[in-house]
Amino acid sequence: MKEANMARPVSVGDLLQADLLEDAAYREEGLCVVGIFGKSNMQPGALKESLINTLADKHLFSMFGGPEDGGTPSSHIQAFYNQENRVLYLLLSSVCDSRQLLRACLSLDTGSGHSDAHDFWKGLERQHCLHLLYMFSVCHVLLLVHPNQTFDVTYDRLFRALDALRQKVLPLIRAAIKDSPVSKEWKLNCRPCPPRLLFVFQMNVTLKVSANGSESNPDKPKKHSPRRRLQHALEDQIYRIFRKSRVLTNQSSNCLFTVPANQAFVYVIPALDEDPLGALLGQLRSNCMLSEQDSSVSVSGPRRYQQIRHSARHPSSSGDSGSISIGSQLVDCSLKEFLWQHVDLVLTKKGFDDSVGRNPQPSHFELPTYTKWVQVASRLHQVLIKNTDEEMAELATKVQSQVKVLEGFLDADTKFSENRCQKALPLAHSAYQSNLPHNYTTTVHKNQLAHALRVYSQHARGVAFQRYALQLHEDCYNFWSNGHQLCEERSLTDQHCVHKFHLLPQPGEKPDMDHNPPIMNHNSRGRSTSSCNCGRKQAPREDPFDIQAGNYDFYQMLEEKCCGKLERIEFPVFQPSTPDPAPANQAQRNPCEASGSGDAERLKEPSTAQSHTPGDTSLSLALSLGQSTDSLGPYGDGDGAETQVQQKRPSLVDRQPSTVEYLPGMMHSGCPKGLLPKFSSWSLVKLGPAKSYNCHTGLEQPGFLPGSSFLLPWDLVIRSRSEEDAGLMEPLDGGTSSWPAPNKTLVGKRGSTGGLGRSRRREDMARIFVGFEYEDGRGRRFISCGPDKVVKVLGPGGAKDPATRVLNTDMPLYIPSPSQGRGLKPHFAQLARLFVVVPDAPLEVTLNPQVQPGPPPCPIFHPEQTEISLPPDGLWVLRFPYSYATERSPCYPPKENQPLNNYKVLRGILKATTATSPPQ
Repeated sequence: MKEANMARPVSVGDLLQADLLEDAAYREEGLCVVGIFGKSNMQPGALKESLINTLADKHLFSMFGGPEDGGTPSSHIQAFYNQENRVLYLLLSSVCDSRQLLRACLSLDTGSGHSDAHDFWKGLERQHCLHLLYMFSVCHVLLLVHPNQTFDVTYDRLFRALDALRQKVLPLIRAAIKDSPVSKEWKLNCRPCPPRLLFVFQMNVTLKVSANGSESNPDKPKKHSPRRRLQHALEDQIYRIFRKSRVLTNQSSNCLFTVPANQAFVYVIPALDEDPLGALLGQLRSNCMLSEQDSSVSVSGPRRYQQIRHSARHPSSSGDSGSISIGSQLVDCSLKEFLWQHVDLVLTKKGFDDSVGRNPQPSHFELPTYTKWVQVASRLHQVLIKNTDEEMAELATKVQSQVKVLEGFLDADTKFSENRCQKALPLAHSAYQSNLPHNYTTTVHKNQLAHALRVYSQHARGVAFQRYALQLHEDCYNFWSNGHQLCEERSLTDQHCVHKFHLLPQPGEKPDMDHNPPIMNHNSRGRSTSSCNCGRKQAPREDPFDIQAGNYDFYQMLEEKCCGKLERIEFPVFQPSTPDPAPANQAQRNPCEASGSGDAERLKEPSTAQSHTPGDTSLSLALSLGQSTDSLGPYGDGDGAETQVQQKRPSLVDRQPSTVEYLPGMMHSGCPKGLLPKFSSWSLVKLGPAKSYNCHTGLEQPGFLPGSSFLLPWDLVIRSRSEEDAGLMEPLDGGTSSWPAPNKTLVGKRGSTGGLGRSRRREDMARIFVGFEYEDGRGRRFISCGPDKVVKVLGPGGAKDPATRVLNTDMPLYIPSPSQGRGLKPHFAQLARLFVVVPDAPLEVTLNPQVQPGPPPCPIFHPEQTEISLPPDGLWVLRFPYSYATERSPCYPPKENQPLNNYKVLRGILKATTATSPPQ
């Protein structure tokens, strides 16, 4: 190898990969490897680099540089091979150095959390440990450099971690170097010898003493100088610490490193002179004198070491040498002499005999040539530091898996944090489970989890906080889902199921409580009392969880006992043509779009405006009552003749509905066209003829409050048969053109008033009875004569309030029940039925119910058939649905703080016209 090739330090990876040839004079000679590691302070001159410059007598490393020089914070090893002295220097730079520390701080992301930053620093520390393990495996002598004169006790923990890691990876390193041309002892112990560790400290300026070692009392001179006494004290302290922690034992072959028993292993560099110019001149003078001596005599090998040692003892040959002997005081040696007394044992193949005790065992020692050392060092470099060889990839992966052993020694913060968080977890678990029912919902689970996290955050600390917080989340969820999860299904009245999480039985399957999860039906433990379709029989009912159970199954069960044989008007339902029909997809438009569109927009489509489709809401009460165009706004004239003519136009209802897909929910204004449900949620039955209702006694059905079972009269004026020659058809539905206003008279036939006096002929008057019946959850029923008024008849004669008030306004779907219970929660009565008594008269009464069971954008619900004509002479009962639901979700009843005016039945539910034939 040429001297010029190693004029500058190179990385150890480049050194091992370089194919360099040694000079023939040194090829067979042994090689001593010296490793240097430690810490440095923030002074401009790096201590470790300056040591190599001093030991090699060359300016190899730059003393200045900053973190912005393009370097990385990762650990790296630089090598310098002094071929003449047969010494290879390995310099480890890590995050313990000021430059690397600044680079690490600059590379750390400012947005990183506490845990991420901790992982970043611990990753650099683990990398530093692997590089140290590499140096302890390939070096003969190691120098630990420290920037002050106080021993750092954290090295005790570091060396114990390295020793534990070395014992773990020792089989892997043996497998890596088993084919290397070295001795069996090297292959067995994975190192040329137990390395000797030396300590180099730098004295602070505050502890600087005079060169002659004079003290306050010159009459009592000491044998050793203060610096040497400090070195002896440090040696005793270090040896005691390492022996106490068993880093050093009697048998040196089992230790990570050794310290000499009869040689100095601590060196303290004196403080720099306060005069920097004088110090530089003295250094220059010593270097020039050494160069002259080197040029005069050219020696190599051990003889050169003897010459350097002799020159080092000369006061003028070394800048850091001690003073000449004064009296009986010994002279302090130089750093070069301090190191070379240990290197000399290596180069002379004497080795280190550092075992102590009664029966000391000799330790192995081998002085390799440069070629042999490179072969072993390159294999260890592939396994421990940088894996670029495919053959060593498996071993390198196993080594990385063993690095976890370092966490117990180095990561004290994490260990403390884990212990603290582990103690906080039981407290958080107890807080979560306190005051919990056996089964509870997701809301309760989240509230208890938030409480548990608050308790956990009061006690947990450190970097493991987030990891154990996630474990708390998982533990609480597992506790909840393992038999404590309540069924999340809510009934149509917005009450959740009281059972724990379960499955619904399939058609034909029986409930199975032993199954996991159990198979059972929903139950909210809510019970109410409801009447049948006609209202003549009441029965208790369970709180329904689906539309079919709430609007169909309960009433079908009561039909077998009460109103199964009554005459009825059937609503069209889905008729399947295949054995397995499928539900239709979601509605083509959102409910908010259906309900938010204006009536004027619906009137822009002539075919839709007069059709009997679910989206038809244009037939309002004002139109049916024949009011003027001014009062209707966007609506046009709506007399009966034109309406009947327009109803004969082709409409969407004339199309054949689908027999393959059915509507999953109820009919409403947002449903797609051409679909029908599998069952009807409405019912229209006939209790009997018109005379079956007695206006003096009211409805004789159970559950009605006293005096509230009377229907409201609706008097209509019709023309006599003798006046049909006019060919006119007048709408007689309570509008302004059909009956007089209060205190006003209309001139009629025979000079009588246009009112309902006794002079009016009976064939010119027809009376319809209408009743909006409400029913609460306890089966209390009553007829309403207005949005905020209950019918109350105390004597004979029936109800006096006309029905026009309830027909001309939007009736509420829910009103407060007049018989409230003792509880604080108010009870609501729901619109359940509409009673209509159609007389035997030339009238055509049309029913068109439209219900909006919620605030916008809730759609408008209606039966499967709109504009239902009621035949004359009958007491008809329209039963409203118990619950309302779209294909997406049910429309829940109002809460206590919600306004009831958003839940309503739209006006125009009834209209009446004369039964004359339309004009041709």
